[in-house]
Amino acid sequence: MTGLSAAGIGFAVLLGMLALRVPIAAAMGLTGFFGTWMVIGAPAAGLSQLKTLSFDTFASHSLSIIPMFLLMGQIATRSGISAALYQAAADWLGHRKGGLAMATVGASAGFGAICGSSLATASTVGQVALPEMRGRGYSDALSTGVLAAGGTLGILIPPSIVLVIYAILTEQNIVKMFAAALVPGLLAALGYLLAVAVMARLSPGAAPATPPAPMAARLRSLARVWPAVAIFALVMGGMIGDWNWARPGTQALFTPTEGAAVGALAMLVYGVLFAGLRWKGLCEAVLETASATGFIFLILLGAQMFNTFLAYTQTPQALAEWVGGLGLAPILVLLAMLAFYLILGCVMDSLSMILLTVPVFFPIIENLGFGMSPEELAIWFGILVLIVVEVGLITPPVGLNLFIINRLAKDVPLRVTYRGVVPFLIADLLRVGLLLLVPGLTLWAVQLIG
Repeated sequence: MTGLSAAGIGFAVLLGMLALRVPIAAAMGLTGFFGTWMVIGAPAAGLSQLKTLSFDTFASHSLSIIPMFLLMGQIATRSGISAALYQAAADWLGHRKGGLAMATVGASAGFGAICGSSLATASTVGQVALPEMRGRGYSDALSTGVLAAGGTLGILIPPSIVLVIYAILTEQNIVKMFAAALVPGLLAALGYLLAVAVMARLSPGAAPATPPAPMAARLRSLARVWPAVAIFALVMGGMIGDWNWARPGTQALFTPTEGAAVGALAMLVYGVLFAGLRWKGLCEAVLETASATGFIFLILLGAQMFNTFLAYTQTPQALAEWVGGLGLAPILVLLAMLAFYLILGCVMDSLSMILLTVPVFFPIIENLGFGMSPEELAIWFGILVLIVVEVGLITPPVGLNLFIINRLAKDVPLRVTYRGVVPFLIADLLRVGLLLLVPGLTLWAVQLIG
């Protein structure tokens, strides 16, 4: 049996297990274990992976950033930051047509920057914003659509767990990945605000204006969120900023791992001193962090076992050579990959998709070149992939974010949410096209920090 045949059987088995709702970590791990056994012909090879890969994977210092950022997000959730961010945005924007929906975008962007998880952002902000919008006369389509779309901001606005894992998989600098994501993330928020403005103009009854909040109330709500904004600025500024004035361009204040630890500690201090976080809430945050970390690490181990199997079959290299031999324009190959991610994103979470596909697709992209340096190409490709993966989460009929919001608004038919999310999908597709045509929008911040 050839390596490609073995890889084809392995993918078919993996997809079959996923269809049977086998957890992704177990599906990838079992396929990798038995696939390696099948290729090498010795069960000891598969058993050896359990020992060597477990140590090699979890001994990586880079992975310590994951539980720290997760803890930061969990403490933020239990400190009521999502409600404070939404209230501040609503006080400043609510008097405009579509203002509460715009506030939802702003709160989602702010909470996504702290939390780093799209699904968690949609769920947490949705619990606060949905009753407010519906209570003030907003249409069900706009209310649920903007929440589903706003949740996708969590994957791009740093810190993002999926962004960290992509950087580790492709051996890229995490700080540069964070820098590259800033402009696309801000473009996403701006595109959603414009989509809300267009919807409010075309259908004024769907997004009524509310009475303006007194200036004193605006200032009070702003005062409640400035510590969270300061923590985000501290973490990102400390990692990306140049803090050595004697020798510009040579020294950040701390590494990504140190930045994650500083962020978690600062969020803890904020939660205790300003947000009434108590021992019970802290214990819940730690337990949720441990559970999420264990889940992610198990997926990482399963992916490593599956990728080792693929390496034995030499499938990534064979596919890269085959695609190169077709003579297709590089942009056509990239568009085909992005279309595949868009379809896959409708049925699979972003982390699983990245771990499953990047080891196969990345060697192909490296061979195509696109006239960039290897580092620039890896960063640009990664940002495009993460955007399209998140677009899949709000693409009907089975986008995961749509079902999360539908769970919060059980009396709203799913087709209404589908209709409400369409303008945001259009904004996302326009953004993908812009970043494809102008890679400099993604790469300028990377080039700025050197």
